[in-house]
Amino acid sequence: MKLLSSRFEEPTRRGLVTSLAGALLGVRLLPALSGQTAATAADEPLAGAPPHPAAAGGTAKRVIYLYMDGGMSHLDTLDPKAGDVAGPTRSIATSVPGVELAEYLPRTARRMHQGALVRSLSSTQGAHEQGNYFMHTSFELRGTIAHPSLGAWLGHFNGPGNPMLPASVYIGNASRHPGAGFLPPEFSPLFVNNPENGLRDATLPAGLSVDRRAARLALARGLDESFVGAFGSQRNVAAHTDAYDAAVRMMSSRDVVAFDLAAEPAAVRDAYGREPFGQGCLLARRLAERGVGFVEVSLHGWDTHSSNFTATPDLCRQLDAGLSSLLADLDDRGLLAETLVVLTTEFGRSPKINPALGRDHYPQAFSAALFGGGVKGGAVHGATTATGEEVADAMVTIPDFNATIGHALGLPLDRVVFSPSRRPFMLADKGKPITGLFG
Repeated sequence: MKLLSSRFEEPTRRGLVTSLAGALLGVRLLPALSGQTAATAADEPLAGAPPHPAAAGGTAKRVIYLYMDGGMSHLDTLDPKAGDVAGPTRSIATSVPGVELAEYLPRTARRMHQGALVRSLSSTQGAHEQGNYFMHTSFELRGTIAHPSLGAWLGHFNGPGNPMLPASVYIGNASRHPGAGFLPPEFSPLFVNNPENGLRDATLPAGLSVDRRAARLALARGLDESFVGAFGSQRNVAAHTDAYDAAVRMMSSRDVVAFDLAAEPAAVRDAYGREPFGQGCLLARRLAERGVGFVEVSLHGWDTHSSNFTATPDLCRQLDAGLSSLLADLDDRGLLAETLVVLTTEFGRSPKINPALGRDHYPQAFSAALFGGGVKGGAVHGATTATGEEVADAMVTIPDFNATIGHALGLPLDRVVFSPSRRPFMLADKGKPITGLFG
């Protein structure tokens, strides 16, 4: 029989990576690992610097990235206004004199001395897929190349925080995450759809001993030996082998208990909120304290074109419980100073209230927040006009915001990394960090 070509076999092997993770761990890896995002131009090894010590300026060791999927209204959360544009939303005082938040975030308001507000974000992307991609990568969505997310950049530069666990984890239910982009698939996040489920099948089934598992793994390696010998140098074939090894390594690690939320007291779980977002924040804390470098937790439902003032209070209730409990928990464990908690979204929502009592997409001006990780507590960077329609002071682009996250982590913002097609890229494109937010 004629040997199948590598061009045919390689996509088959890529597809096996996703099914492998599901079979072994009850979870799946993001599409970037299975080859479903924009393809890169070559299979040659990535050219660029190996992992290195952190650059000067950063004190954070890890990131918990809270992403408000759909476009969070800045006027009803982090940048409340007075007058007609406010609708029924009112402002409340925070733990920082003179700084106010919307009334729907009372617990977060009591934690503002531990964080900083960025009230002058502006994006060029006003559609969900494009805005989501831009926020996660610093680059506009193109059909010819897939850019890495921030978690993939962190893994590339610093390696895994805990070699027994993934370098990054995504907790939520979204298919638009860019994953590793053109970086090696090993930097794709582990996708956890429901934090309540943990990692299914992560322990040995009843009746299967360690020795029998070892024998089965040895048999699998033997069956793969000729294929790997012929095609093992190809990037996605190597990714299959790496994913298999990583899955087995994680199953054998005591740190896999991080995914078991049942180990937490009921009162702690209640404080975070029993919805998936709150439990995702709790899982993020458990992963962070075991060395996972980047954990993203998504809260969906912010696309409030209608009934904004019905949906937003409930979304804020979930956000407020999860975020405030996360900050308190990290602080109590001595982890907040070295953990950067990011609260962001793809764009804001219009100050003008539409006839459906909703707010429409609004990339011109919106807000985000940073907590811990060396951030100056109580700081406010930038401002919008009285109606929240325009940036009035110190505009921050999306690459600037991501450069600020990179700066907090001490990552080399000027380091050029080449894609497999030999195109040069930097972590935050040409973004400039807001260095004044750090002490």
